[in-house]
Amino acid sequence: MNIYVGNLNYKVNEDDLAGIFEEYGTVSSAKVITDKFSGKSKGFGFVTMEDQDEAKKAMEELNGATFEDRELVVNEARPKKNNYNN
Repeated sequence: MNIYVGNLNYKVNEDDLAGIFEEYGTVSSAKVITDKFSGKSKGFGFVTMEDQDEAKKAMEELNGATFEDRELVVNEARPKKNNYNN
């Protein structure tokens, strides 16, 4: 399951992000989204967990939790929309 994690502190890196979710189960990947020009965090990221039950438990318990002085927004990621007008 692909999980969206928003309102991240800008100093949180991918290892930090994976570490939060590893308390709930196996993390396949963790990615903090960065600005392509500056390389700085945009304040959100994505975590992939294979086990649905572990992922749901992580989302329930981490949504609204405080990490690095920020209240996390955690929910199931929606597919990216393309910006093309077909």
